[in-house]
Amino acid sequence: MKFTKMQGLGNDYVYVNGFEERIENPSEMAVKVSNRNFGVGSDGLILINPSEKADFEMEMYNADGSRGEMCGNGIRCVAKYVYDYGLTDKTHISVETLGGIKYLDLTVEDGKVVLVRVDMGSPILTPAQIPVIADEAEAVAVPILVDETEYQMTCVSMGNPHAVIFMDDIEHLEMEKIGPKFEHHERFPNRVNTEFVKVLDRHTASMRVWERGSGETLACGTGACAVAVACILGGYTENKVTVKLLGGDLLIEWDREQNKIYMTGPAEVVFDGVWKA
Repeated sequence: MKFTKMQGLGNDYVYVNGFEERIENPSEMAVKVSNRNFGVGSDGLILINPSEKADFEMEMYNADGSRGEMCGNGIRCVAKYVYDYGLTDKTHISVETLGGIKYLDLTVEDGKVVLVRVDMGSPILTPAQIPVIADEAEAVAVPILVDETEYQMTCVSMGNPHAVIFMDDIEHLEMEKIGPKFEHHERFPNRVNTEFVKVLDRHTASMRVWERGSGETLACGTGACAVAVACILGGYTENKVTVKLLGGDLLIEWDREQNKIYMTGPAEVVFDGVWKA
């Protein structure tokens, strides 16, 4: 199996060209290749497939083999792959995901994609659609009890579920302890991605993320979008926010008139390889 390892702000996946390769059990393969000691090492597996609805399909699996609806960093890498590896010559493409069809604009320099702007669609704020168990019309700054501590959470779906927690100190969090408690909390029927956020100023926020099925990662594109939405809804920032992740920065803009979220960030190839296991 030929593959390409790619990363967006350190959020790394193994990418396989589904036009040429066929994987019988992608969930099982995701677990194998993601292992950082005995595999390639990644946050998951992404297959780039033909689509009847869009230019391409992104079929995504987390490191534990579970299927993921969307990945903001992953989809930017899909855009770079299909252009750099000659699957398209277009600089505006559409990609089908379980979280809906996404539209991407590619910035090309010297024949290679260096930056990708993604139309991430509209944020979903209705609890039943996220899903999160909540009585409110929108789960904005609502209390949640985790390990006998009450937190305030704002829940957003960007095609996958997120819980955003605002804190004064995110540097000293015991992520391996607190992350799973949120991920598997009874209020999240499909589990949840959790962002722990410190607002720095009216245009900037810093975050750490515990990704459902993968643990703490260096970056999460959909999570950064959810963080921006939560910051804006909470009145902490303006409608354009630089979100600082462990792997780097993403620029997130919420066009309130069109109710669209736009994410801009890089994507890079790490290496190509052949899996023979």
